[in-house]
Amino acid sequence: MKAIVHENKSGIPGLSYREMEKPEISSEECLLKVNVGGLNRRDVAVIENKHDPDSGPFIPGSDAFGVVAEAGEGVTSVSEGDEVVVYPGLGWDEKSDAPPKGYEIVGFPDDGTFAEHIKIPAKNLAKKPGHLTSEEAGVLSLAALTAYRVLFTRANIQKGDTILLPGIGSGVLTFALKFAKAIGARVIVTSRSEDKQKQALELGADKAIDTYEDWNAALAEETVDVVVESIGKQTFQKSIDIVRRGGTIVTFGATTEDIIELDIRSFFYGQYNLLGSTMGSMEEWKEMLQFVEEKDIRPVMDKIFDATDCQEAFAYIKESKNLGKLGLKFN
Repeated sequence: MKAIVHENKSGIPGLSYREMEKPEISSEECLLKVNVGGLNRRDVAVIENKHDPDSGPFIPGSDAFGVVAEAGEGVTSVSEGDEVVVYPGLGWDEKSDAPPKGYEIVGFPDDGTFAEHIKIPAKNLAKKPGHLTSEEAGVLSLAALTAYRVLFTRANIQKGDTILLPGIGSGVLTFALKFAKAIGARVIVTSRSEDKQKQALELGADKAIDTYEDWNAALAEETVDVVVESIGKQTFQKSIDIVRRGGTIVTFGATTEDIIELDIRSFFYGQYNLLGSTMGSMEEWKEMLQFVEEKDIRPVMDKIFDATDCQEAFAYIKESKNLGKLGLKFN
């Protein structure tokens, strides 16, 4: 089989599409023939900051849609020929305040989903939501699950709440936009790009502003209940300044610097809630799959790359050129 492999050089230059040995499965695993793998910013972080290129070949990737090519003898939940999506977590079955010790995400430290065939625990598979295409299903799980946990488990958003999404463009935030609108929330987005602001409005955002402008002036007539933070140092203080007293900031990423300064006195006087979030449990993943099917929600699709163009695809998402999801085509 062929796979996207990282080796010999750090970062994107270390990626190639080459022959690898097809994996063998255990009694509780399935061999999945991958059609589409979803590309996430995490995949870039893994090859740049986590995987040692001199430690041997490594296959990145956390998301996939495919067909069950072989089921282990102990597998009863899926059958050969089933079209399935992958839960990208290992060791987090039930909803909880935080992942349990030992939890990992598919695609590091073990090999991930960017291959023509992968082995995966059968319990990590669910049948594809019927309204989605193969490309939409392939890019769904990690970003949609992250958005679902941020909004519903952590922030507990409700109909009528006003949600601010700084830096619209990523798969997570485009899902957050669609999810929040689906339950009747008001959604405001920011972006440095006028094109992304316009596209977000076309997707249903109620208001779009420039990330660099004065948020308090631009949103003087708004009461922001929840801010979904993923930029980090560049916008964090602006997020605190704009959310209402007693409001909530949920952070799940930091595309700018990780370290921030915080006026703690202003923070506790404001009675703010600051919450962290990362991906989600298998229980939440199943809830998310049901939610997107019931609400007829589809991913915002930016581009599907052929797996042979893996370096171009990784560079595209690293440079934040996308609005919505990116995928890699394998079969």
